[in-house]
Amino acid sequence: MKIHCLQHLNKETLENIGTRIVQKGHTITKTLLYEEPFFPDPEEFDMLLIMGGTMSVYQEEKYPWLKPEKEFVREVIKSGKPVLGSCFGAQMISEVLGGKVTKNRFKEIGWHTVRSLERKSPSSSISLELPYCISNSFTAFMWHGDTFEIPAGAVKLFESEACPNQGFIYNGNILGLQFHPEADRQWIRNLIDDSGHELIEGKYVKSKKDIFEQENLLEGSRYLAYSLWNGLRKSVSERLNTSFGCNCGFPFHFKKSASATFSITSSGMCSSPDASISASVMPNRERIPFFLESE
Repeated sequence: MKIHCLQHLNKETLENIGTRIVQKGHTITKTLLYEEPFFPDPEEFDMLLIMGGTMSVYQEEKYPWLKPEKEFVREVIKSGKPVLGSCFGAQMISEVLGGKVTKNRFKEIGWHTVRSLERKSPSSSISLELPYCISNSFTAFMWHGDTFEIPAGAVKLFESEACPNQGFIYNGNILGLQFHPEADRQWIRNLIDDSGHELIEGKYVKSKKDIFEQENLLEGSRYLAYSLWNGLRKSVSERLNTSFGCNCGFPFHFKKSASATFSITSSGMCSSPDASISASVMPNRERIPFFLESE
């Protein structure tokens, strides 16, 4: 499978997601907006990833490549290809779909709790519109000062105390996330090296010390990224040999591994009896989605 990535900063890269792509033997191409904003024909790839950046989507005069980038993203969405946008990338998707991007009331930096929306009954038209099986809350890495509107026709997925709109899904294959599932140890260190001046006192701004002291959350971030990737790739791949319906608008497919088992409960949640994973990954025993595969 061919994946194209829009990268806006030299060090704000794919990391967790990129690791998974390489593990699965897929091909990655990139448009480096900070060097030369060249955009391929959407027919040349199967999926688009839009990464973060320190700029804002409304700064078109300062960053003239923003206009052609938005047109490119609009063209990809119209083509029906799956798209994942992280932070700035999600804000760009929102604007392309007609939403507004503005300053958030608070800056949100560091590890913060994200809540999934209350699950509706199976008869609800928006029940379980989640891209993966996940508990009611989880911890994700944040670094943003802007926020997006939920575009018309999209379903809101997540929220946090500092930012009401943390994620949405549109048309079953366009996923926008305000948080950073790609964040691993080196990615966070690179971001602090580049933008550490933003770590000033604020209600939702964690200190450098606090961020590094919570490195135990990195494993959960990795599982989060892997789950998102596995859900997205199902939009363009039928290679998995076991599938389950999870009552959601996002394609789920699971593949059993020799060392782990899991089941789908009547509520559509994914459960795993492998306590060594769930207990060791998240100290507060949060449940992270498990897409356990062997190929």
